[in-house]
Amino acid sequence: MVRPSIVIASTGDTFHDLEGPETMPDTPDTPHLAVDAPPVMFIHGLWLAASSWDPWRTRFGAAGFSTLAPTWPGEAPSITDTREHADDQAGYGIDEVTAHFAEAIAPLGRKPIVVGHSFGGLVAQKLLAADVAAAAVAIDPAQIQGVKVLPLAQLRSTFSVLGNPANAKRTVTLTPDAFAYSFGNAIDRSESDEIYDHWTIPSPGRPLFQAAFANLLPGSPAHVDTTARRGPLLILGGGQDHAVPESVSRSAHHRYRKAPTDNDYIVLADRGHSLTVDHGWPDVADTVLDWLAQRGFGAPVSH
Repeated sequence: MVRPSIVIASTGDTFHDLEGPETMPDTPDTPHLAVDAPPVMFIHGLWLAASSWDPWRTRFGAAGFSTLAPTWPGEAPSITDTREHADDQAGYGIDEVTAHFAEAIAPLGRKPIVVGHSFGGLVAQKLLAADVAAAAVAIDPAQIQGVKVLPLAQLRSTFSVLGNPANAKRTVTLTPDAFAYSFGNAIDRSESDEIYDHWTIPSPGRPLFQAAFANLLPGSPAHVDTTARRGPLLILGGGQDHAVPESVSRSAHHRYRKAPTDNDYIVLADRGHSLTVDHGWPDVADTVLDWLAQRGFGAPVSH
């Protein structure tokens, strides 16, 4: 497997290219145990099921982490049941989802590392700011309040939902074409369709409306305290992402420029929004594991 091209920065927005592509195995040769490491909680975003994290849980387990991937409120444990009872998720917003995952953290007895994708990345940032997480990784995170860039690709990705105000109270199912544009634009259409069939679920429209209008509403649920004193944060962006274009994730990182804590930004230049579930997911997972090791959580992955 070829490692993707990467650009990285810490708070301050000074970017530099890392060394070029290198060969890496699909799985680590030997597990690197994260001695007494916190558990890792995975949080999915809209339109992907909690079980889409199963391959990540296996990989992180091999690295010595205990893991959990709770469902969203209203989401059934199985994809089939979630699709058949789509209305059970209708009306849930960012605050309700964040509270739901905070409740899932409480029984753990310690702060977990939180890894979230898309709206899961926004929730991960809110949990970190609330100091209920030891560290957070926000992968292609939905825009937080204060992010003002609005690329055309993102407008097109969200129009099928935001174009009908009634969707704020509904559960929405993406079509294969909409999924291919928003999630699968950096992969072959055949792979996008396979991911759609295997991992997608209906999702509530309300979080998308809340994020879209966050800068117009004081006290928006999409607000994150970017100056809170808390654990380290990694924002990871996909350079080809349509749903959360790289300029959006970079702008989110810039919001942390005055934060008193560690905030890093990595771009996987050739990846789209499907980066957590497509054929290149092991590279993304290992990038996260390496960053965690740099921050004192576990050991780096052998490449």
